[in-house]
Amino acid sequence: MTTISEQTVDSTGTRSRVNDFELSRRMAEVAEKLRRQHSDPDRVLAVITESAVANVPSAEFASITTVLQGKFVHSAALCGEPAGHCDKIQEQLGEGPCLESAIEQTTIRIDDMDSDTRWPLFADAASALGVKSMICFQLYVEGVNFGALNLHSTRTDAFSAEAESIGSLFAAHAAIAFSTAREEQQIRAALTSRDLIGQAKGMLMERYNLNSQAAFALLAKLSQDTNVKLADLAEQLVIDAAKSTD
Repeated sequence: MTTISEQTVDSTGTRSRVNDFELSRRMAEVAEKLRRQHSDPDRVLAVITESAVANVPSAEFASITTVLQGKFVHSAALCGEPAGHCDKIQEQLGEGPCLESAIEQTTIRIDDMDSDTRWPLFADAASALGVKSMICFQLYVEGVNFGALNLHSTRTDAFSAEAESIGSLFAAHAAIAFSTAREEQQIRAALTSRDLIGQAKGMLMERYNLNSQAAFALLAKLSQDTNVKLADLAEQLVIDAAKSTD
């Protein structure tokens, strides 16, 4: 019985085929890496880009592009400088395959930068950097914010249908991990804010002989009057109280 498959090697020496067993093994390894970093969204994104380059056939560089408010391009994670340069070009131009993939929630493949006509200014600039092929996968959507996983190669026609299939599976797998990390971070932030507000409320209750409801109302009014978020105001009160006791 076959336990580990052999991969075919093309004329450029690129590994181009991965059987189901090998793919499952690799995805399990990636899942374990993501699990270990589950509480840190930034590190999750870094693991995604690094693992994409290691596991998607022909991928040499990778980035995760976030499109904020439908227009701003930000490289949330990079693996290789050319990937960052490609994101920067699209930020300057306001168009390109990464933006299109993120916003339209579709997979986009460029087989030859020098002959692609969809984004000619971007294609010319990317080709000048040595990037000849790209493939972009929609990664996540959060309100008016979008994301894409982008893979780059210095060869034309680098990404086969198999690479696209593996990349698509990888992006879906990674999107779940990233979403989970973001949710955990938001929950921790909410718990921290609640704790700080509770401490600040207790201080006001003791200092001004207020009940819980009145102390919270005072905090809310101070927040409104100073145009400072309630949690930030509570944190500052706790910090100031700690300093006064030193």
